[in-house]
Amino acid sequence: MLRVTFKDPFVWVTACWVGAIITIAPPASAQLPATAEVSPPLQALVAQAERAGLRVLSSRHLILVTDRPPREADGLHELPGIFDEAFAVWCKHYKLDPADHADWQALGCLVVDRDRFRAAGLLPDEVPEGVHAFTTTLLKLNTPTWYTEGIAEFLATHRLAATAPRFQLTPIPAAASDVEQLGRIETIARLRAAGEAPSLDDVFQLRPTLHGTLTSYASAWAAVAFLAGHPRYAKALATAERGPLDARFTARLTKHLDWDEAAARRDFDAFTADLDYGYEFERMTVDWSPGEPVASSEPLAERKTRPYSRAKPTGSQSTGTEANRSAGC
Repeated sequence: MLRVTFKDPFVWVTACWVGAIITIAPPASAQLPATAEVSPPLQALVAQAERAGLRVLSSRHLILVTDRPPREADGLHELPGIFDEAFAVWCKHYKLDPADHADWQALGCLVVDRDRFRAAGLLPDEVPEGVHAFTTTLLKLNTPTWYTEGIAEFLATHRLAATAPRFQLTPIPAAASDVEQLGRIETIARLRAAGEAPSLDDVFQLRPTLHGTLTSYASAWAAVAFLAGHPRYAKALATAERGPLDARFTARLTKHLDWDEAAARRDFDAFTADLDYGYEFERMTVDWSPGEPVASSEPLAERKTRPYSRAKPTGSQSTGTEANRSAGC
């Protein structure tokens, strides 16, 4: 999976940041000239990068600074355009019209030598990724840690297609080769095997830290992927996302009419138990419907059975029959 670190310049360059990034965007996939009409904070950063001999590439929504030497057919010049595709996908998730934010632009750094960027004043101690820049500036997101980190992982997980649009959102990847070294699914599997898998309550209680752990990122991603994809909870999450993205986000989610706390705990546990590449909620969602009790007085051989069929492979489903010890089972 392609991961580039992005930073909203207003956040770490100026102390009086208010609102979103407003710039005049250069032509897509163009080399950014020093005289480009960008906002003063971005223009200053571009000048710093050029003085340090760094490469600067740009598209409508991204100025990319890198110290990686040019290589034939390395595809680096395509990254700003791919970021623009990602921006459109993120807008769609939050039901924003990209045209209303055509002038939004972020500055990103693809780093080989950290010291070189640090000397150029382009590497602060904390550098959030692209989704964080998007949600912080356009949505004023200030949600509990599980959602803040989980939605960033969710919206950043993708594969690159051979043809446009190349950015293909894959919240639950179809194959490990699509997201090399990401490790979220493997981390959940390892926690399950060790008997340390987080419950949904555990995830909701995650606390903010300067640098998260692989376990916390994987847990937060799993929670958002579960809530966004599971047919019993997707509506509740979508409704919460349309409200204020503030500290009461979890409370609004769990007060939704469709929310069943006990069922959500049980379903999340089942999700992390079965999670793997190519997981499909349509096939794997468990039907917990109670069956009809079997009369204990009826001889086992004469008990009626309910027809049961599966049109396609699915997760664990109810057979419609409830068995217990007193019924001879």
